[in-house]
Amino acid sequence: MTDTEPVPSESDPRASVAQRVFVVGAGIMGSGIAAQCALAGYPVTLEDVNEEFARRGIANAARALDHAVQRGKVSASDREAALARIDFAIGLRRADSAQIVVEAAPEDLTLKRKLFEELEPATHPTALLATNTSSLPITAIGQELKDPSRLVGIHFFNPVLQMPLVELIPGHTTRPEFVERARSFAVSLGKTVVTSRDTPGFVTTRALAVLVNEAAWMLYEGVATKEDIDTSYKLGFHHPMGPFELVDLVGIDTTVSILDVLWDGFRDSRYRACPLLRTLVAAKKLGRKTGEGFYVYPSAKKGGT
Repeated sequence: MTDTEPVPSESDPRASVAQRVFVVGAGIMGSGIAAQCALAGYPVTLEDVNEEFARRGIANAARALDHAVQRGKVSASDREAALARIDFAIGLRRADSAQIVVEAAPEDLTLKRKLFEELEPATHPTALLATNTSSLPITAIGQELKDPSRLVGIHFFNPVLQMPLVELIPGHTTRPEFVERARSFAVSLGKTVVTSRDTPGFVTTRALAVLVNEAAWMLYEGVATKEDIDTSYKLGFHHPMGPFELVDLVGIDTTVSILDVLWDGFRDSRYRACPLLRTLVAAKKLGRKTGEGFYVYPSAKKGGT
């Protein structure tokens, strides 16, 4: 364990709901996390590498809140108040004002390591550092940090405002105080928290990867149509959506990246990505975000985040 300044206590103003959240990455997950935090009363800074991406992230957060209003889950006034709590930053210059930092960059180990190496000196020594990774080991992400004890995995699910679950993953050197701060933070957002050991894929992603990969293999082998496979999962197992609908929502490229992480971690044939998934990635048919994946989405804006 590395010597650090004391973690803020419950009586410290930095431990109150007014503490600022700094979200790194203004894509679909980052904007959803920002919207969820702002709705819970946190002031939020949404960061990306340029103003166009950052403003697009705020627009995505607004759409997520609009959808919540349409579903009757959020009032129009709460929507306006939440949006007023979100601002944006270009780069990490304002990270030092945050007590909670959530990284929501693409699922790439090298990228995440680099980001946290930059975030560590840019943040207050007592700030909680969280990664929204869905599959990469937390200890591996933080292995180059001087103080990896404040890094923890907080895995949100897409769409963030609708999904009630958060997966909490302490690294091998994460201090218990930071684990509890991460848990309290997730609970303050209205989430149910489950805890996983720091292993590739954790609980949910490991289970999901097998589910969607097996469905892809069945389609690849001609066992059934994608529509019939999706219907079988929904009506046979009470799943809210079929595996192909789900992988289109998650992103086929993200799914392949996750399978590769699991394959590298376990060398288990269950995680060998079906060639059909790789073909769709090569064709840039990544799901909803590109307007086509296993299904076609005519209203989707191609090339979106």
